[in-house]
Amino acid sequence: MALFKTFGSNPSGKDLDRIVASANYKQNIFQNLSVTRALMEGTSYIKLTWRFFNKPKNTAPDSPLPSVKIALQPIATEKPTINWFGHSSYLIRINGRTILVDPVFCGYASPFSFTGKSFKGADVYSADDMPDIDLLILTHDHYDHLDYHTVLKLQSRTKVICTSLGVGSHLRYWGIDPAIITEFDWWEDKQVFDNIHITAAPARHFSGRSFTRSKTLWSSFILRSGDYNIYIGGDSGYDSHFKTIGEKFGPFDIAILETGQYGAAWTYIHMMPEEAVQASVDLQAKVMLPVHWGKFTLAMHPWNEPINRVIAKAKELNVKVTTPLIGEPVVLNESYPDKQWW
Repeated sequence: MALFKTFGSNPSGKDLDRIVASANYKQNIFQNLSVTRALMEGTSYIKLTWRFFNKPKNTAPDSPLPSVKIALQPIATEKPTINWFGHSSYLIRINGRTILVDPVFCGYASPFSFTGKSFKGADVYSADDMPDIDLLILTHDHYDHLDYHTVLKLQSRTKVICTSLGVGSHLRYWGIDPAIITEFDWWEDKQVFDNIHITAAPARHFSGRSFTRSKTLWSSFILRSGDYNIYIGGDSGYDSHFKTIGEKFGPFDIAILETGQYGAAWTYIHMMPEEAVQASVDLQAKVMLPVHWGKFTLAMHPWNEPINRVIAKAKELNVKVTTPLIGEPVVLNESYPDKQWW
């Protein structure tokens, strides 16, 4: 059944051999660089579940979100263009290549269609709207970043998949051609095409599509193409790795950073909005694009609180932030939408 397929399959057999050899795999799970608890001390999953099902109404917008629907075909400008589709899904077109990151177009961020549904107006784009994909980047295996249904719809039009170590086990289980999958441990890199270079870097998070956690790795990625340098953040709590990445690989033309779905209970594994702005400073980013908000309710904060807090902190730290509508193009060194549409 498709429902059970959605859960994927954790690494085993030959897939597990390389994982066991990783310096980041200890005590039978992947570990963060810093000691990291999933929950803050004094918090329980029972309390969190109760709060989630009794969350305030303002965790979702009360009217459909505005968007810009365009044909995602080759563009006239030679400068890199980014189209955000809500949450952490976005398309990067750069130097003739089309790169899609963490696409979730099934309408929900969950193994079950009745929970984690997308906001009205946030699903104006579907997998069918995507152009042919040169490179699909999957940062980790959580449902709001790795969508079984979307990956299957895109597989025949995708040339290469780059993902974190272990995530390929899910993809192969789903019937994706192993020949197109490259899995990265932290700091590993690859010249994917003649003009596209990818490096996997640390993040502070966890993984898992069932009750078993951290059997696959989670990563951020550095995308270099010609003179352009883009940071693809994935999910992460704040830590010193941002400064390390900035020193090794910065400055970045743009840093695409998680800013929503946070809570005091899990501050180690999801940044607060103010921390995300500081991360962009640590990364030496010229511009910050806030993501991981605007599509799903996965936390208890008001749906638009993340972006309001980002804007306030960015003013304090003199950080340039772009805030496109869903689908609205961001063109590097040319156009950075900043209308407060929320």
